[in-house]
Amino acid sequence: MSVLLVIPARYASARYPGKPLVSLKGPDGEKTLIRRSWEAAMAVRGVSRVVVATDDTRIRDHAADFGAEVIMTSSTAQNGTERCAEVAALLPGYDIVVNLQGDAPLTPAWFVEDLIAGLRAAPEADIATPVLRCDGRALNGFLADRRAGRVGGTTAVFGAGMRGLYFSKEVIPFTGRLYADDENTPVFHHVGVYAYRPAALAAYPSWPIGPLETLEGLEQLRFLENGRQVLCVQVDGKGLTFWELNNPSDVSVIEAALAALA
Repeated sequence: MSVLLVIPARYASARYPGKPLVSLKGPDGEKTLIRRSWEAAMAVRGVSRVVVATDDTRIRDHAADFGAEVIMTSSTAQNGTERCAEVAALLPGYDIVVNLQGDAPLTPAWFVEDLIAGLRAAPEADIATPVLRCDGRALNGFLADRRAGRVGGTTAVFGAGMRGLYFSKEVIPFTGRLYADDENTPVFHHVGVYAYRPAALAAYPSWPIGPLETLEGLEQLRFLENGRQVLCVQVDGKGLTFWELNNPSDVSVIEAALAALA
């Protein structure tokens, strides 16, 4: 099965304008967020093509300079999934389309590889997305973020067959107790990567934005609100800490994680 991997990147982020072009220091020097995300994508095995999708000429020119293939998309795309749908319409013929969000340069290649394998093995699913079991340290960090009014990680709950039930920026499910840093918890961190079947992805932009997507600001909820099956694929963190660049304060955290990987 052929796989197209798309990296959506927009300049006009409400929370962090210009985020794709933010410079991140690592053992290999300074590189922008979009470049590190593209390098992470290029490390994924089994992908037929990798493209950066943007509506901004600054991102286009910078990505082209470091060797990425760039597809220009409209400025009306509401989120990364809509941007991926535009690219898939321009580049038809792939069996699976992967959305590797441009603010997650620490995404391990095996997360994406496991995700693709999971969707291939579940023909009833329209979309697949990874989930990572939180240990106490990660859960306590998410709870601290919410108490401070920060948007931390997204959490996921799922039922039989790993079928997704809900995703939230709040910490769910409620646990009612504290956990030691090295203790497993019943809370799962949603990792912002998606693998779509082309038919479901093509239908997505035609669906109205529902109340849950509006409240949470989570694009995957549109699939659930329209009765589509979302497969949660549990991935192994292998002791690594997964971080997305959501806020300016995350830059130093990601730089520290890059140094730890050296």
